[in-house]
Amino acid sequence: MHDLLPAPAISPLRQRLIEEMNLRRFSHETQRNYLRDVGRLATFLGRRPDTASAEDLRRFQVEQREAGVPVPTLNGIVSALRFFFTHALDRPDLARRLVRLAYPRTLPVVLSRAEVARLLAATTCLKHRAALAVAYGAGLRVAEVAALKVTDIDSARMLIRVERGKGGRYRNALLSADLLALLRQWWRAGRQQGVMLGDGWLFPGQHALKPVSTRQLRRVVVEAARAAGIAKRVGPHTLRHSFATHLLEDGTDIRVIQVLLGHAKLDNTAFYTKVATRTVRTVTSPLDRLGLFEAGESAAGS
Repeated sequence: MHDLLPAPAISPLRQRLIEEMNLRRFSHETQRNYLRDVGRLATFLGRRPDTASAEDLRRFQVEQREAGVPVPTLNGIVSALRFFFTHALDRPDLARRLVRLAYPRTLPVVLSRAEVARLLAATTCLKHRAALAVAYGAGLRVAEVAALKVTDIDSARMLIRVERGKGGRYRNALLSADLLALLRQWWRAGRQQGVMLGDGWLFPGQHALKPVSTRQLRRVVVEAARAAGIAKRVGPHTLRHSFATHLLEDGTDIRVIQVLLGHAKLDNTAFYTKVATRTVRTVTSPLDRLGLFEAGESAAGS
């Protein structure tokens, strides 16, 4: 009987916001977050968000800050509301009233090469191992891994087409020979299991017509890290961090890494220089070049 009831109508304002996000090819996860954050403002106001004034926005940010909302979350809300007021309402004057807060970035957790190998070996499911190998071997975000389709693998040019990147940006990612071999192994197994379609998802979920969820991939990484005896706090993004750091340590140009990661700003990529310890160890100190001390000479007074 419920199937005969009409679906709840979407308000014109919500529909306009969805259309603007679709136009820019925002990922499903980004769209969900933006709709949620605009809803926060509507709940705070007790009325439609398009009726907000500059003073309303100031009070909203003060209330969120006093409620203890973390700074990264606050900045995410600002991004959502700026988009809403600029593109859905054509009110850039209100968007400018929203303040992003500066905060110190913590160093990312990075796995050693041996730890990555142990983590991948600890995954017991071929599909999961292939998905995590893509996250590390190509440096993809977890949402990008989940959104890959079989047709995104370009074995002729040895590239992975990422068409649902952050901000809807398109880019080509790295496809190594070993990663391609693993993906072909998964393709054959998936076809035998009846879950792989020629033009379907590279990593199907419980149903072949739906992709694996990012939540499932996060759970897989945590369980694999535990099984591998890795005590670090590990998530899917840890594999992306490790990809960038290991490339940097191997001498890959930082601007090439920026392109592979899909970073809009070089500053975001340069942040990995702070955790590239192998790079630091290869640098010769200017003190050593002075030749004042014998190698292995004991310190005075020891």
